[in-house]
Amino acid sequence: MWIYEKKLQYPVRVSKCDPHMAKLLLEQYGGADGELAAALRYLNQRYTIPDKVIGLLTDIGTEEFAHLEMIATMVYKLTKDATVEQMKAAGLGDQYSQHDRALFYSNSSGVPWTAAYIQAKGDPIADLYEDIAAEEKARATYQWLIDLTDDVDLQDGLKFLREREIIHSQRFREAVEILKSERDAKKVF
Repeated sequence: MWIYEKKLQYPVRVSKCDPHMAKLLLEQYGGADGELAAALRYLNQRYTIPDKVIGLLTDIGTEEFAHLEMIATMVYKLTKDATVEQMKAAGLGDQYSQHDRALFYSNSSGVPWTAAYIQAKGDPIADLYEDIAAEEKARATYQWLIDLTDDVDLQDGLKFLREREIIHSQRFREAVEILKSERDAKKVF
């Protein structure tokens, strides 16, 4: 199903060590509206979605894993040269004590990722509206993360991710309209 290219979807650059920003980025790594939850939500929902839009969920779910990889790279680059004191000062002391510098699926507050973040109603239109909301929440979070850093290199990658959330939201809106028009079509037998 997947072909792995050994490169990121978009280049990730950071201009300085910034463990505090890395902590904030964890929201998009293991948070409720983050990339892992999105990828798993869409790839799970595709089993009960009509064939007309199943490919969309597969495509976007797969792309979310690429975004997860970008966030992981950002966090790694922002913390790789940090001292233990810098990690503690940034609020990552608990993370460091349990995982060293290894990434762990948790949000920016340190709450571990949970499957409760994934929604699947089984009603295609309800699920797509859930997906639109997830993309819009991720877009908003990316904007706030952009606002929280002065690192223009990091902002560049975050802006790319924000724009992809907008595209995903638009594509899910199109899918809703496709399913609504099919549902509302008169069927003559």
